[in-house]
Amino acid sequence: MEVILREAVDGLGNIGDIVKVKPGYARNFLVPRGFAIQADKRNVRELEHQKRMLERKLQKLSKDAEALKQRIEAVECAFEQRAGEEGKLFGSVTSLDLEKKLQDAGIEIDRKKIKLPEPIKSLGEFKVPVRLNAGVVAEIKVTVSAQEETE
Repeated sequence: MEVILREAVDGLGNIGDIVKVKPGYARNFLVPRGFAIQADKRNVRELEHQKRMLERKLQKLSKDAEALKQRIEAVECAFEQRAGEEGKLFGSVTSLDLEKKLQDAGIEIDRKKIKLPEPIKSLGEFKVPVRLNAGVVAEIKVTVSAQEETE
């Protein structure tokens, strides 16, 4: 018996796969629990239609993510922090600081998408990845310089 999976089932397949299983397995386990539906002509056509719709949506998300990537990469984040003798900062630059800089530039992004493994604690230039939708990754150019001492 052929069924269309509605959920990922270990050892069987992923969502949307058409798989051949024994009739008892489908009738007693997969269908009653909502893991699968019978693969008749109507359900297969509906699955194909849903795949096409999903593909269009993914293309639109990808195009929007690419446009956002261009805007993000055009922004340079420069920070002036107090630093010690060896270039170590008194404090750090975090993903929250990067999020605020991007907001000042007019780009709304969730700080959880900024993949800063640990706060920046030294002077220099850094590239910080930002994960966007559809697998697109943008890089923010971050420059941390020493603050001028005024006495």
